[in-house]
Amino acid sequence: MKQKSTARYRFGFDIGGTFTDFVLIDGESGKIHSYKTLTTPHEPAKAVMEGWHKLLADVAGDGSDVEIAIHGTTLITNALIERKGAVTILVTTSGFSDVLDTQREMRYDIYDLHAPQVHHLVPRPLRFEVTERLDGFGAVVQPFDASGLQQMSDTLTAAGVLAEIEAVAVSFLHSYANPSHEEQAKAWLTERMPHVALSLSSEVAPQIREYERMSTTVCNAYVQPLTERYLRQLQGELSDGGFQKKLYLMLSSGGITTLERASSFPVRLIESGPAAGVLAAIFYGEMTGQANLVSFDMGGTTAKMCVIRNGQPAMSDNFEVARVHRFKRGSGLPVRVPTIELIEIGAGGGSIAHLGELGLLKVGPESSGADPGPACYGLGGTAPTVTDADLLLGYLNPDYFLGGRMQLDRAAAEASMVPLAQRLGIDTTATAHGIFQVVNENMISATRVHVAERGVDPRGLHLMAFGGAGPVHAHAIARALKMAGYICPAGAGVTSALGFLTAPTAFEFARTFMAKVTSNALLQMDAIFAELEAEGRQTLLEAGVPAADITFARRADLRHVGQGHEIVIDLPYATLAGVDVDQELRPLFYRHYAEIYGYAHQHLGLEVATCRLTASGPRPKVTVQQSERQTDAAETAGKGQRLVYFAELGGFVSTPVYDRYRLPPGATFAGPAIVEERDSTAVVGPHSSVRVDAFANLIVTLQE
Repeated sequence: MKQKSTARYRFGFDIGGTFTDFVLIDGESGKIHSYKTLTTPHEPAKAVMEGWHKLLADVAGDGSDVEIAIHGTTLITNALIERKGAVTILVTTSGFSDVLDTQREMRYDIYDLHAPQVHHLVPRPLRFEVTERLDGFGAVVQPFDASGLQQMSDTLTAAGVLAEIEAVAVSFLHSYANPSHEEQAKAWLTERMPHVALSLSSEVAPQIREYERMSTTVCNAYVQPLTERYLRQLQGELSDGGFQKKLYLMLSSGGITTLERASSFPVRLIESGPAAGVLAAIFYGEMTGQANLVSFDMGGTTAKMCVIRNGQPAMSDNFEVARVHRFKRGSGLPVRVPTIELIEIGAGGGSIAHLGELGLLKVGPESSGADPGPACYGLGGTAPTVTDADLLLGYLNPDYFLGGRMQLDRAAAEASMVPLAQRLGIDTTATAHGIFQVVNENMISATRVHVAERGVDPRGLHLMAFGGAGPVHAHAIARALKMAGYICPAGAGVTSALGFLTAPTAFEFARTFMAKVTSNALLQMDAIFAELEAEGRQTLLEAGVPAADITFARRADLRHVGQGHEIVIDLPYATLAGVDVDQELRPLFYRHYAEIYGYAHQHLGLEVATCRLTASGPRPKVTVQQSERQTDAAETAGKGQRLVYFAELGGFVSTPVYDRYRLPPGATFAGPAIVEERDSTAVVGPHSSVRVDAFANLIVTLQE
């Protein structure tokens, strides 16, 4: 009979475009159990339950032993990109139904006369207007008239499509200042259209700028039915697997929230997986004594980078999804939700290599995904990908992919390169190395710009490399950016899933408040923060956080008087009453403004635009088990040698290969070297040295 485990476990899982990653932490010993499998795009829960049963079997436990399960998903992002959400209608103020088309009244590319338009999720015939009007301070100019909603219902009924409507987005002008008209519309719609999901802009994004607020509300409504069905099904599958607690979701801001809250505000989950990766990078940064990092997460579909300074990631509430042009701001659907600020590019293991319009080698952003995947997976893919190139260059062991559970087909990878090599007029090895160089340069360029925009010198940063493909490409990126070195954490291939388990229960609230910053305005801001704290406290209490453990962090969007845009400033004050505007608040703003832009107009006064509050529970304590191996000789972990391609050494060279699980703490060795583990491979280039710390992390120092 199987002996039931008495330990309590924390379970995190991340469904990516190519792989689904799992981490199970033993709450008593700190031991981490991990698993990685191909994502099942048409039935995501299938891969989830495979990992669930596998890890529980590894610890001789069952579902009731899991005290918390936390999930991140690309479902919302994919639904928006692929336009596979619900049939949605928009209800807005009379005269404003074309806001989604007029957008910001500017072209995202002023030099391209044929640039494709941003097509929004609600077509013009499904946008309806009602008579109502508020001014910018929330005062009623024209009362709400429900007859417009009745006309909408009659129109949809006459067209025979009323039953097909799944979601309604309500976005009235200036509702951020007074939600009463939207609440009246909600009451009418709830009574007469009970089958639809409702999203109010005053709840989803109660902030100024009607286009961004309307777009965010529409995006939320568009994915709401799909998200709710998916999460309910997933909760049911886990319950059938013995799980007796509630499922939690990772937010784009790095906090976690309940299933109910996530179902109501799914737009806040858009960057949930990448956000978890950043949290994991911070966790490992604390473990290794590195507070200034670039988080580098390269998976099967994309690569994500984030600057971390003093242990904190950059944050933003302006984000775009489903861009027509990946790197052109303004070409996507804007969403105003709190998110960890990172850059994401189409550079993953499954990114497809091809020739561009000028006959030059390009890599991505198209990806082979999990189905059919790279050619070497043997699942039907024929296009050359980054993973195929990495295999041909000797970086990957075809017999030890996913710890040997999946065999890579070298012949198929070679065959995928032949047509491209013939068009380039070079052999397949040179083609594979070209793919490796191009994808690296894509990531180097993106990271260099991302770091520079934040005024940071990359020479003072370390690269935290993880994801299935991150450690393969980390050396080239860190070397090109002249970084001091890079770190490959233990279990690098599933690091994002670990990030879920390091996050506190948290939710951010925001409310627009437009005023010049004066002592009286600070008192008004205090009143707003008090209301937001009450809302935040109730939300966390419903999530099971004890009242004594709830903390609040205040921030505000501030700007020079007359500016059109703001910066977010942390307010290190429990209360604003008594804060000296000239001696305390203005210097705080000017200092942060100058850090970003190099200069602040200190002769100008300040304006506040938005009050923000983050309500958080305690950060969970995650203790990673230290290695118990006594020897410090790296040779004891040797797996032999194989030919690996290093251009700086002239081509293929015989390179030592190490078993990650047998490397003892304190071991040191020089590059070039290969370090293999089940879910990732670290490629250590020449002119570098490696040290293994007490937690089996690889600390790589680059030499001049």
